[in-house]
Amino acid sequence: MAWGNAGRGRGLLALTFCLLAARGELLLPQETTVELSCGVGPLQVILGPEQAAVLNCSLGAAAAGPPNRVTWSKDGDTLLEHDHLHLLPNGSLWLSQPLAPNGSDKSVPEAVGVIEGSYSCLAHGPLGVLASQTAVIKLATLADFSLHPESQMVEENGTARFECHIEGLPAPIITWEKDQVTLPEEPRLITLPNGVLQILDVQESDAGPYRCVATNSARQRFSQEALLSVARRGSLASTRGQDVVIVAAPENTTVVSGQSVVMECVASADPTPFVSWVRQDGKPISTDVIVLGRTNLLIAGAQPRHSGVYVCRANKPHTRDFATAAAELRVLAAPAITQAPEALSRTRASTARFVCRASGEPRPALRWLHNGAPLRPNGRVKVQGGGGSLVITQIGLQDAGYYQCVAENSAGMACAAASLAVVVREGLPSAPTRVTATPLSSSAVLVAWERPELHSEQIIGFSLHYQKARGMDNVEYQFAVNNDTTELQVRDLEPNTDYEFYVVAYSQLGASRTSTPALVHTLDDVPSAAPQLSLSSPNPSDIRVAWLPLPPSLSNGQVVKYKIEYGLGKEDQIFSTEVRGNETQLMLNSLQPNKVYRVRISAGTAAGFGAPSQWMQHRTPSMHNQSHDMPIQRGPPLPPAHVHAESNSSTSIWLRWKKPDFTTVKIVNYTVRFSPWGLRNASLVTYYTSSSGEDILIGGLKPFTKYEFAVQSHGVDMDGPFGSVVERSTLPDRPSTPPSDLRLSPLTPSTVRLHWCPPTEPNGEIVEYLILYSNNHTQPEHQWTLLTTEGNIFSAEVHGLESDTRYFFKMGARTEVGPGPFSRLQDVITLQEKLSDSLDMHSVTGIIVGVCLGLLCLLACMCAGLRRSPHRESLPGLSSTATPGNPALYSRARLGPPSPPAAHELESLVHPHPQDWSPPPSDVEDRAEVHSLMGGGISEGRSHSKRKISWAQPSGLSWAGSWAGCELPQAGPRPALTRALLPPAGTGQTLLLQALVYDAIKGNGRKKSPPACRNQVEAEVIVHSDFSASNGNPDLHLQDLEPEDPLPPEAPDLISGVGDPGQGAAWLDRELGGCELATPRPDRLTCLPEAASASCSYPDLQPGEVLEETPGEAAKLKAPCPLGASPGLPRSPVSSSA
Repeated sequence: MAWGNAGRGRGLLALTFCLLAARGELLLPQETTVELSCGVGPLQVILGPEQAAVLNCSLGAAAAGPPNRVTWSKDGDTLLEHDHLHLLPNGSLWLSQPLAPNGSDKSVPEAVGVIEGSYSCLAHGPLGVLASQTAVIKLATLADFSLHPESQMVEENGTARFECHIEGLPAPIITWEKDQVTLPEEPRLITLPNGVLQILDVQESDAGPYRCVATNSARQRFSQEALLSVARRGSLASTRGQDVVIVAAPENTTVVSGQSVVMECVASADPTPFVSWVRQDGKPISTDVIVLGRTNLLIAGAQPRHSGVYVCRANKPHTRDFATAAAELRVLAAPAITQAPEALSRTRASTARFVCRASGEPRPALRWLHNGAPLRPNGRVKVQGGGGSLVITQIGLQDAGYYQCVAENSAGMACAAASLAVVVREGLPSAPTRVTATPLSSSAVLVAWERPELHSEQIIGFSLHYQKARGMDNVEYQFAVNNDTTELQVRDLEPNTDYEFYVVAYSQLGASRTSTPALVHTLDDVPSAAPQLSLSSPNPSDIRVAWLPLPPSLSNGQVVKYKIEYGLGKEDQIFSTEVRGNETQLMLNSLQPNKVYRVRISAGTAAGFGAPSQWMQHRTPSMHNQSHDMPIQRGPPLPPAHVHAESNSSTSIWLRWKKPDFTTVKIVNYTVRFSPWGLRNASLVTYYTSSSGEDILIGGLKPFTKYEFAVQSHGVDMDGPFGSVVERSTLPDRPSTPPSDLRLSPLTPSTVRLHWCPPTEPNGEIVEYLILYSNNHTQPEHQWTLLTTEGNIFSAEVHGLESDTRYFFKMGARTEVGPGPFSRLQDVITLQEKLSDSLDMHSVTGIIVGVCLGLLCLLACMCAGLRRSPHRESLPGLSSTATPGNPALYSRARLGPPSPPAAHELESLVHPHPQDWSPPPSDVEDRAEVHSLMGGGISEGRSHSKRKISWAQPSGLSWAGSWAGCELPQAGPRPALTRALLPPAGTGQTLLLQALVYDAIKGNGRKKSPPACRNQVEAEVIVHSDFSASNGNPDLHLQDLEPEDPLPPEAPDLISGVGDPGQGAAWLDRELGGCELATPRPDRLTCLPEAASASCSYPDLQPGEVLEETPGEAAKLKAPCPLGASPGLPRSPVSSSA
């Protein structure tokens, strides 16, 4: 039954009921709505009188929205509508229990067969078809009592027990009545769910009639009454001095997980016995198991861990007499999908892999559906790992749709679905055409094809695929073929076998559709073995030769004839005869009596005869012995027939066989030969000798390993040949070893990459790998972080780690049976997070923009202030002179004797880092720029054991002395730098002016726009004097003011900014290269021009280094400067952006 017109809401359902009710055709009973999709099942629906159910079919979580079409089935067949079974307009199914005539509570007999059954649906969605779980519909019933309570007499303080039994759907609720009144709730009165009433410490008031009441949605029934009589204690001779007897023993019970279980045990003795419970396996009884009454066990919500054998023991007080009773509790767990397959999107000709894991008790079996139909494995579609892994190769459009993983066991089923979308790109080549396969021999086929019609020029290669055309679960093989090849010879095929070939073309964009398959049948080959032979003589001159036909695996084609050769034992003359291939016996006539003949046989196909069998000897009877007794066979016994191997466990295999079909020799015993499959090492071959039995359990095998077996028959003083080889693999087991060659490598401060290899002893197909990691290896394993990957992946990345932290890793592998051992601990330290890692691009951009705006504001303010202050030339402490062709130069003044504590350092010229600090090479330049922008404020908060070279030092080493140490003549006026004119440390003006001066002289051929302020050197001196005037010592006096000499004529115009920047830098380096501290005045700096060839006192000083001085020691190298800059003038962001 199918339904179309998707998209109609459930309002149609209500509307339908209203219309039918208005027409008088339908009463609106109480309804139960059941959703059917790919989920847990089967769903049980029990319809009581005047009840109805609505079954909705949906795609569930696999797709949003209602299905396009719904198809319903009942008990696997097409659904037929009925008066009480209707298909609604929205595709739902409505059904109800018909009312019985005359108000009877019995179901209509014909309605039971129409309504009751298993219902399922197929939901057609946009990507494919989805099959739902099953809904089992039953009509509520309540049968008659199959067991009524029986009357009994009990002594006072004894125990009375009544029991009744009744079947019904749903399971009826059992209550008890005394004198047709419901029993009150008392601790002495215990009603068990299985219909048992126990009355403890019986009193005289308990005497009276009792009956059982069963109630469910169908009806209510009453049992027959049973009378309880109470006798005085000790009045019953049957109980006086009675030994221990268990009146009601526990019964074997099987329940589904979550149900409640009562294990009943009632014992009788005089005196009253003590009852205790234990588990037969010695494990303690779970703490959630309680005692109901005095002797019963109640397990509310049973779980698989409660499964086991429980023993009830009743002990007679003050004696050693006891009695026991045991019962097994088995708790089943319905299947649950623990790992559902995930939706995939793949291009054509690629590979898709779905993984499904399920749990349950017993272990559920897995099967797959494709678009609602059972999936049939073939060469491209393989089910691996016990059904938990589905691999589809060479994906085509026909593979798109929904794939469902269904787990089933005796407790129920579970389902999970995932979609596969096949992506086809534009511009792909069409499929190759005219594929032909021509057999060349019994094992070779020539496959030829023509290039595709569309986009043939874009083809980069072909792939040829083939598999057996008959049978199930065949393996598909493929070959890669060059672009210029349109035929290929395929070898190593099996004779007399049907094969299927197809070709796929590939371009840079992807793969084409598969070509039309070509079928071919390989030619016959000669048989690879001879038939088993049997000889007998019905009379002295005849020998009857009989044989068994060869199986297809040995015939290599259709056997068309047999050749039988025979002759006397020691003569060279051999006779030969041939019979048709459908014959299985031949009579050799006109033979000599009492002679030994030898006989052999060979089978032949269209390709010829195969190897003959071994010679078998047979003596014909003598003329005096005309009896037809069993003839004497002189040949060795034949191998056993019907050899079959069956896996028993991961380390054992059952091998079974039967006696040879044709034998006249008494078989004494058998020898079994086995070895790992495919290995020809004689040391790995093992022999077992079996008695006359026809089976043997071979143990000590390796898990998940394929073995080959052969059996040999032994007669009296003669051994037969080994029979044909049979193959069988042991069952999988947990891995014996962990993953090997685990390697860890940090990628980022929060990521570590793992590489590993499969276990050396996997003992099965690895379905997933387990990764445990933690930064504390002393923690228990359940507190470690667990990650899992698929079994075909051998590397992974672990994210979300902390930087610069030591982590410990270990790995394990899991098969379908369970996990194996974990590897030994390995540790790795994540990378340290850098500044660039913590700042994103927006943060860095914001910092740069903010700094640039601040510097531009400072520059504009200072230039504006300089232009508005023409009177600064007459400030105290400064004198100016003008020379022709040069701007006014200001002379620096030296104030009174400096005090050492008042010395200021060039915070912007030498970085205020401690001595042992060395920036990484990758961020030296960045940190220098950032620190230069921040000025000298950092040094103010630190206590230095070393001081930087100041402008004026009592020890005699000057600021210029850190640049060069060449002796200069002490003639002429000399400029002096005073401490009073120095700015305080950490001033932004010092940083800005230093940057401006450095920007004016660094050039080196780089064209620079004119500065915003002309008198940069002037500005530097003015600001310094302002600082000294405002922040200097008030007791200081201006003294020893000396005019500063003008610049030499060859000096470039540094002040105006018109001269060549490169020339200015060269001149400054040359001038500063000839500076040395004058000896007469320790706090004066003298600079006069000197030859460029003056020697330097620091020959090892590199362009990127500056000097540092400690008290009492010579200057030392401190922090590196940017290459190409003068020492002491670090690279500044202001100059680089000018």
